[in-house]
Amino acid sequence: MNESEMRELLTRHGQTQVLRWWEELDEASRAGLMEQIGQIEWDKIVPHPEDGRRGRIQPIEGLTKEEIAARKEQFFAVGSEAIRAGKAAAVLLAGGQGTRLGSDAPKGAYDIGLTHPHYIFEQLILNLQEVTKACGASIPLLIMTSDKNDAETRTFFEQHAYFGYPREDIFFFRQAMAPCVDLEGKILLEDKARLALSPNGNGGWYTSLVRAGLTEKMDARGVEWYNVFAVDNVLQRICDPVFLGATIASGKASGAKVVRKAEPHERVGVLCLEDGLPGVIEYYELSEEMANLRGADGSLVYSFGVILNYLFRADVLKSIADQRLPLHAAKKKIPYLAPDGTFVRPEEENGYKFETLILDMIKYAKTCLPFEVVREKEFAPIKNKTGTDSVETARELLKRNGVEL
Repeated sequence: MNESEMRELLTRHGQTQVLRWWEELDEASRAGLMEQIGQIEWDKIVPHPEDGRRGRIQPIEGLTKEEIAARKEQFFAVGSEAIRAGKAAAVLLAGGQGTRLGSDAPKGAYDIGLTHPHYIFEQLILNLQEVTKACGASIPLLIMTSDKNDAETRTFFEQHAYFGYPREDIFFFRQAMAPCVDLEGKILLEDKARLALSPNGNGGWYTSLVRAGLTEKMDARGVEWYNVFAVDNVLQRICDPVFLGATIASGKASGAKVVRKAEPHERVGVLCLEDGLPGVIEYYELSEEMANLRGADGSLVYSFGVILNYLFRADVLKSIADQRLPLHAAKKKIPYLAPDGTFVRPEEENGYKFETLILDMIKYAKTCLPFEVVREKEFAPIKNKTGTDSVETARELLKRNGVEL
């Protein structure tokens, strides 16, 4: 794209204000701004959020811990065979910083050790290595970073020799960014030569993978399943052959690891059916009646809490990418460069950030297998430094599972 094409594009979309300081910029700054403008997905800039209305909600059937235990050998055989055949890849969503933990470094670089250094990334690699050793095959690990932590994440892994994982099986890719807009839908600037950008949500992992050229590499390796997981759950099993085998055996297009809700109002999303399709309802979207509804055995009807550990079939992901996921707009306080050249940190919400959500990918996949896991063995989220879902609680759970810290 040249300057003339850029100006025509911005005029067409009513966004010429981003060139307010164009004449002041040097050649390198102009090239950088033009590159950012060229990467904008214009259909993903809307001035107003959705109305938030939900469809008809019903419970979904899934595999319970007891059913999984009874068929564990069968599922393991199917899943381990797929792994040995190179059909599985792991996708680590690691674009965040450890801000809430008091660190500016990538969250995965946070040290959770007590007597020796032990990092979140390190523990996740150990979890994955348990599977590769059990199956006798390596698994490609695709690590999604962000603009803010990409270089630091790559350096961190290099400095720690990739924690013993084969270097040829680790691939880094950056999450795509989306422009922030003001309340009238005008793109905001971070400085004279940069748009105000924010990550495009955890639903953007697959399109970011495509943009990085990694889906082609995975296709060449014969990958048929992607296991997507978040950086902050240090107990999760990655590319779990039992989970993979159960999902393959079910014939469903996706799978989701779930834990039983500890109590009706636990702050976790609930996997259920919405208008007959699998989906995740946030805890605050459940009515009091639904949250407290119990079955004949006394257990909660809406009890499958998701832990952000999903399986997706590769061919289904391609069709989802073609359909385009719904765009969610969140009203936020967005720092920006004002027309007079002053940098403003607003005290009130002044614009929108846009993102796609992995939760919608389940609905677009049309079928999903809920796979119940033992909370104390697979769910140790690190959201805070202390208190609930913290470094403290995760350390205790890791120790209970035999990890030396």
